[in-house]
Amino acid sequence: MNVTTRSRGLSLLSLVVLAVLTAVSLWTVWPPAPAPADAPADEFSAQRAFQHVEAVGQEVHPAGSPAAGDVRAHIVDTLTDLGLEPEVVDGVGATGALGSTYGLAAVQNVVAEIPGTDSTGRIFLVAHYDSVQVSYGANDDGAGTATLLETARALHEGPALKNDVVLLFTDAEEACLCGAEAFVHDAPLGADGGVVLNVEARGASGPAIMFETSRGNAALVDVYSTVPHPVGSSMAVEVYRILPNDTDFTPFREQERFTGLNSAYIDGSAVYHSPEDRPEYMDLASLQHHGSNALALVRHLGDDDIAALSVPSADDATYFPVLGELARYPGWLVWPVAVLALLAVVALGWLSVRSGLVRGRRLAAGFAWGLAPIVLVAVVAQLFWMLLVALRPGYSEMIDPWQPWWFRAALMALVATVLLVWFGTLRGRLGAPALVVGALGWLAVLGLVLAAVTPGGSYLAALPALAGGVGGIVALRLGETGRVVVHTVVGAVAVVVLAPIVLLFLPALGLATGAAPALFAVLLGLALLPVLDRVVPAGRRALLPALVAGALAVACVGVGLVVDRFDERHPLPTQLMYALDADSGKAWWVSSEASPSDWTSQYVSGHDDVASTFPLLTDGVWTGSAEAADLPAPEITTNSDTTADGVRTLELTVVPQRPVRLVGLHLADATVRTAEVEGRDVPVSDGTFDVVFNAPPADGVHVTLTLDPGTAATLRVADGSDGLEDLPGFRPRPPGVGIEGSHTSELVLVGRSVSL
Repeated sequence: MNVTTRSRGLSLLSLVVLAVLTAVSLWTVWPPAPAPADAPADEFSAQRAFQHVEAVGQEVHPAGSPAAGDVRAHIVDTLTDLGLEPEVVDGVGATGALGSTYGLAAVQNVVAEIPGTDSTGRIFLVAHYDSVQVSYGANDDGAGTATLLETARALHEGPALKNDVVLLFTDAEEACLCGAEAFVHDAPLGADGGVVLNVEARGASGPAIMFETSRGNAALVDVYSTVPHPVGSSMAVEVYRILPNDTDFTPFREQERFTGLNSAYIDGSAVYHSPEDRPEYMDLASLQHHGSNALALVRHLGDDDIAALSVPSADDATYFPVLGELARYPGWLVWPVAVLALLAVVALGWLSVRSGLVRGRRLAAGFAWGLAPIVLVAVVAQLFWMLLVALRPGYSEMIDPWQPWWFRAALMALVATVLLVWFGTLRGRLGAPALVVGALGWLAVLGLVLAAVTPGGSYLAALPALAGGVGGIVALRLGETGRVVVHTVVGAVAVVVLAPIVLLFLPALGLATGAAPALFAVLLGLALLPVLDRVVPAGRRALLPALVAGALAVACVGVGLVVDRFDERHPLPTQLMYALDADSGKAWWVSSEASPSDWTSQYVSGHDDVASTFPLLTDGVWTGSAEAADLPAPEITTNSDTTADGVRTLELTVVPQRPVRLVGLHLADATVRTAEVEGRDVPVSDGTFDVVFNAPPADGVHVTLTLDPGTAATLRVADGSDGLEDLPGFRPRPPGVGIEGSHTSELVLVGRSVSL
């Protein structure tokens, strides 16, 4: 395409404007600077809150451990110093949210209420104070615990709120969400429902994203839009609803009497659930983001009508961050916007053909070829991760490297390479108008598909398609300068809609699932084709930008491999367990690593069927023979065994003979009709009883089963402790080799079978 020097200058200016807008769009979703310790008393200060993080993150503190008791005492003391009357509430939580095995736990929640002056309902500010068994839990969820404590202090310094505020510090979230479930199931404070604000972390840095809501979120999204740093996307809500992930928000969300919002920062996922989740790894800006938004939400809700807000709205809102604000529109507009986008693009295509700008055949070919970059970037993104794993095998146990930014830049450069090769190759054959309209056509189609499958994500394709279609129609009637201006405006819409979601989804799904952010990035590139057409050279030099982008990708990978090395601060994650069958005296080392590291390979080399002996373990794990340790198996006492009216009733007590974190019970060879564990009913599937009880009571786990009479029954029992250091044959990890963040890392199982 021949352009004048003046138009080329305007085109370059357009590109610069869009580049600056991209940078600003990304900057506005980044966390704010942490407020100092001497910030005004009624404001949230990350420096003040960090003192609580340091207290929480001193030791590994899973549910039921003495260290968890120390954290609980710190919470109680802090709340008492604020003039509140915290209560430690004992209970038993039970949930099947985390897998096929039903989870229970003895829990000790900490609850405190800040009474309102004229309450219309309760606001529940929720965080869990336990950690996984190998993690210090400074971020997960020391960040949430510290946010609640600092928010309570700031509220104490400010004017009284109209509505009641309940501070809920839950136990055993990591084990089974059981603290939250016990509160929802039993607590009088929760009987009337209300609005829940859950505070979480799945990493050590990044913006605090409002990533999950209750159904019918429109009214609460309006409230969230008032916080000082709103970062959230209705697409994130849709994705999270699909993923098999849960937090303490889940037990509340599943009850109609609650509505609410769930927030977390998620970058720096390499520390997640690992021993490196310590205070020194935390980015205080992320903590500040959590706290500033949480405090603002509580204050806004504190004077709102909670009775109305605790009832779901008629629909979900579509919302997304735009230059520091939260753009939003009602859910009923999703389909009209998507349909209008398609009509606008169809109209643009028809007018382009009618005006002689492009032939119909070329337009059809442009649409057909428009799918190519969308598919290719998804494939390239996954091949890219496979390459990184091949170059650095330790990445196979991670969703993101320790220092991922150079690799993320490489992925974006690869997306640009694919797009520019596609455009540079086909523009000479089909012409730019055919490719532009074809690309917009696919954006419109995706807008419709997303409207049907994930309505909250339709805007990502529909809005750029609508802007591109309308802008293209307007541009047909303008001169050269006018077209540049219109294309810049259209590009600006695409940038503010898509650039932040690319940034947010890179850590959300990690490079291991880099296809998702790559897809959003290529959609942005397709929407920017009218601008790119004016700056990409014609003729033989058409592929020069693609070569530059490809070279940049290679350079970024090289720098990333140099910068991101496994060392003592950023160790190679390894996963190892130990299982001892007390009946046979046989023991195994067990690992769930996809491909065992050099260190793990000392212990495992095959795939023995240990899952049948230890139902807590999954099929396909790596195994190796181990020396049997001198560890006692749990004892099972039959308290009563009666048969009446054709039903056999067994009452059992399982008592571990060593300090343990959990007890697993599995009964599959008899028809179990009903089951009760520590007073809680347990669902039975196809006559199989399969539970894990966490933080078991000192006097044992009490079980009541009803079965068909006259049938043999064999109960498989295993208890689990943590720490491999004292086991025979174990050799400590060398520097640079660490423990994988996992609920089963360092687990020591001792199991036995009991004939009932």
